[in-house]
Amino acid sequence: MTRIGIDAMGGDYAPQAVVSGAVLAAGLIAPQSKIVLFGDRPSIEELLAKENFRADAFDIVHTTQVIEMGDNPALTFRQKPDSSIAVGFRHLTEGRIDGFASAGSTGAMMVGCMYTVKQIEGIIRPAISSVIPTIDGGSVMLLDVGLNVDCKPEVLYQYAVIGNLYAQGVLGKKEPRIALLNIGEEKEKGNLQTKAAYELMDGSADFRFVGNIEAKHIFSGRIADVVVCDGFVGNTIIKQVEGVYNMALEQGLRNTYFNQLNYETVGGTPVLGINAPVLIGHGCSSAEAIKNMVLQTEKTIHAQLDTKLRERFS
Repeated sequence: MTRIGIDAMGGDYAPQAVVSGAVLAAGLIAPQSKIVLFGDRPSIEELLAKENFRADAFDIVHTTQVIEMGDNPALTFRQKPDSSIAVGFRHLTEGRIDGFASAGSTGAMMVGCMYTVKQIEGIIRPAISSVIPTIDGGSVMLLDVGLNVDCKPEVLYQYAVIGNLYAQGVLGKKEPRIALLNIGEEKEKGNLQTKAAYELMDGSADFRFVGNIEAKHIFSGRIADVVVCDGFVGNTIIKQVEGVYNMALEQGLRNTYFNQLNYETVGGTPVLGINAPVLIGHGCSSAEAIKNMVLQTEKTIHAQLDTKLRERFS
């Protein structure tokens, strides 16, 4: 049985959006999977009754506290031990759930990742990633997208290893093409960081390195399946994508590709390089986004990326 832990109290529209999203996901997950909701049981059961959905379809772990978006993450994680996030991480570390996801406080989720689940031994810094749809109908994985704004070349190399395994296990890419984001395709281009990273990646036996890639080619899908960069650059690109999508909506531009740029279709961002599957959702997640966050968590659990990374870095 795969047990998918979901923070029912996390997000701007929780618990309504989370419960509705879990209901939508319940009919799409595998028969051997089960959703475990962490939060206020009476509220969850009341919302399920309004949805005309059986409460026993989920496991509900009652919690009495909530870490709010404005709370100090590290301090509140300790001060609210019965919060939905803190209890969810305890269940994860104790093996009572196989993965955990929340659209709540990103800071509190990262505290849980680093101080309860902890990073895999041998990995210098974990990363968060985002999957961007490409115009050819495929997808490209970008990492890091905000966790580490400054990265040494060795960290970027490890991101390539992590991205390679994720693309194989979750995205179904047999031999992912790994590229380094730069201001030009020539190996001489870039700052000291990217030049040194290129030297480390070039000819690596750990992944298929295809060289530098310019940002304008990310969305084509013709050059790379995984694009490596530091978190400052990656986050800038992700925010730009969100801006383009919103601009397209305002201009009335609606087509299949632009619809895929909606964050709701992705659902959540995995934290990569830690000892268990953890996904972080957008704070303003709707029921549709929560549904996709649940499905993405299930896929990440089944990929067993944490096990593969421990084997690789042991």
